[in-house]
Amino acid sequence: MADTNRAVEKLQGQFEASILEAKQDRGDWIITVKKEAIVDVLAFLKKECKLDMLTDVTAIDYLGKPGDRFMMVYQLTSVPFKDRLRVKAPVSDAACSIASATQVYASANWLEREVYDLFGIRFDKHPDLRRILMTPDWEGHPLRKDYPLQGPGREPYKGRLS
Repeated sequence: MADTNRAVEKLQGQFEASILEAKQDRGDWIITVKKEAIVDVLAFLKKECKLDMLTDVTAIDYLGKPGDRFMMVYQLTSVPFKDRLRVKAPVSDAACSIASATQVYASANWLEREVYDLFGIRFDKHPDLRRILMTPDWEGHPLRKDYPLQGPGREPYKGRLS
């Protein structure tokens, strides 16, 4: 399947109840789905629509805005057809978790660890969910909008940098 428009149509037919929004922005399709359907949607897109590569996983913090605080963002690419699709899923602050995509895309492993480390969003059934950028004793999640600008009050590093 070379056409993202057809992929979106197939997705809408298969997951009509799980799709919150489907729109185009600057020529790219963006599909927002319920977080409970994320693994099934990603697996469908990989198998049925040939979106065979997960190139990025990130999150957006909407602190202070109405609705869910976080939005998970998955960027998918079809290598043979040179096509892209962005899939988004809202995540609330109260239940700050979503299913891991590692069972569908192996590349999700480190990307989800980065989101966990910097935003604090947990990935259910992730094979190795632990910090990847910050030290294990680091407090908080630096990309959250409520994280203090000066950090958690730690002493500056005085060791050797080389």
